[in-house]
Amino acid sequence: MSETTAAAPRVEVRAITKSFDLGRGESRHVIEDVDFSAQQGEFVAIIGPSGCGKSTLFNIMAGLEKPRGGEILIDGRAVTGEREHFAYMPQKDLLFPWRTILQNTALGLEVRGGSKKTARARAASLFPAFGLSGFENSHPFELSGGMRQRAALLRTVVQDRDVLLLDEPFGALDSLTRTDMQAWLQDVWSHNSWTAVLITHDIREAIYLADRVVVLSPRPASVRLNLRIDLPRPRQLSTMASARFAHYELQLLETLHRPGNPNDTTDAAHGRPRA
Repeated sequence: MSETTAAAPRVEVRAITKSFDLGRGESRHVIEDVDFSAQQGEFVAIIGPSGCGKSTLFNIMAGLEKPRGGEILIDGRAVTGEREHFAYMPQKDLLFPWRTILQNTALGLEVRGGSKKTARARAASLFPAFGLSGFENSHPFELSGGMRQRAALLRTVVQDRDVLLLDEPFGALDSLTRTDMQAWLQDVWSHNSWTAVLITHDIREAIYLADRVVVLSPRPASVRLNLRIDLPRPRQLSTMASARFAHYELQLLETLHRPGNPNDTTDAAHGRPRA
């Protein structure tokens, strides 16, 4: 969908490093010199072993945690520690059970100081596109898991932030629902100008959805591979059975399970070691 231009990336993660103080003079080093970027309208997926620091990286991007070193940039401007640029959708939908779906989806706008009427009108305008029409006055327990995730994503994008951060949004869904949601997300993303960064443990999900896949090493996380996914859009389920898809899947699997120096990174967009 997106093309690389000479302009600054929409979002850039530059040399981010993070350690946690454990007390008694001890610390845990979780992220080491992570670099990647996303152009306007680009979809980037991040994969890596459990516990490697992916969610910590998202917390840094969203301004919820401070890095030990490095910076986050939006359109070339440093925004490290600022919270207004990223719309963050965590793994759980976190919908309040006592609020209706409309009230839940408008909550972020209300918290930012908007009137309830304006916030709910704005959220309601997106219900058709998200397949939620008719469920404005329903409560979360009345919705399926997939519909709850749609509501959670609507609540995220209605805030009109620069970049979407999606932390395993479909991880808790069954296989069939997850496949449906992946196709739905691709469709709704393609009709908007969103710049999206997705964390997932599902290699096939990453290939199916993303323009590029960034592979992180075990903790402390560094970038092992930055792989451009050259598959036509819109992608169909049959795309997952193609030889090109299988080639990408094998490349990512081999990178994830490769022994040796985790800092031996490769830029697969060019097929050579990354400087």
